[in-house]
This record gives sequence, structure tokens and C-alpha cells, in this order.
Amino acid sequence: MNRTVLDLWVGFFVALGIAALLFLALKVGNLSSAHMSETYVLQAKFDNIGGLKVRGPVKSAGVVVGRIAEIKFDPVSYEAVVTLNVDGRYQFPKDTFASIYTAGLLGEQYVGLDVGGDEKMLKAGDTIAKTQSAVVLEKMISQFLFSKAADGQDKK
Repeated sequence: MNRTVLDLWVGFFVALGIAALLFLALKVGNLSSAHMSETYVLQAKFDNIGGLKVRGPVKSAGVVVGRIAEIKFDPVSYEAVVTLNVDGRYQFPKDTFASIYTAGLLGEQYVGLDVGGDEKMLKAGDTIAKTQSAVVLEKMISQFLFSKAADGQDKK
């Protein structure tokens, strides 16, 4: 094999490797183009959103049904207001429950929609009334240690 053909093959594999890295970076960053139809906007208010990020997934029954569009702080109610872009193919009842979950033990956080049984559906611009904030691991550990310390005080 002469030098030119060898250089051509090396260049081809380098370009293939760069394309694979770019693909993986887009997948990890949730920046790949999602094929959603028209979306509608819902809002949910949480006391604590933990590590929730914009462009994070909105899931129902484990299926991605939307993306987080915006996160802001409401200075009146002192809550985080999360704006959700939900795929127009999916409709949710008025009594839908929005919770913040973590994928795996230390994975990314996402908003999970647990459907209710109401016959009326949420419309664009509605606010989800029932929410559950993120579980903060540090807070749980400190509460556990505080309760153990209190138990130790009672025994003395």
C-alpha cells in the first residue's frame, strides 16, 4: 500500500471518530433534535428543584413527552417555576401530579408526570397544581443523623 492510500484511510477513520464523538456529545447534552409535533406550555411550581436543568426531559410512564423550557424563581411565592414544553400528541388530566425524580442513584433529574383520573384536560398555559419537590440527598442524611443524635440523647 502506498503512502497516499494509507493517508487517505487514516483521514477517513479520524473523521469517523470525530463524527462519533460529536454524536455522543449531542446525545449526552440532550441537544439532539427531537421529533416532537407541536408543543404546548405547562407550568409547575416546586419548593425545591434540586439539580433540574433546562432542556431536561419530561417523562410520563418512562416515555419522554416533553422538555423543560425554562426555570425561574417567583419572588412572591418563593418557589421555583418550571415551564414545560409538552408534545401536543399527549394530553394530561387536570389532576396530573408533577414530581422531580432522579434517573438512577446519581443520574440526571427530570420531571415525571403521573396522570390522574379527571375528565378535564390541561390546556396550554395551565399550571399543574399538584407537585412534589426534588429529594435532596444531603437533607435526608442530615435529618437521619439528627434523629439518631436525638435518640442518643433520650437514652442518657
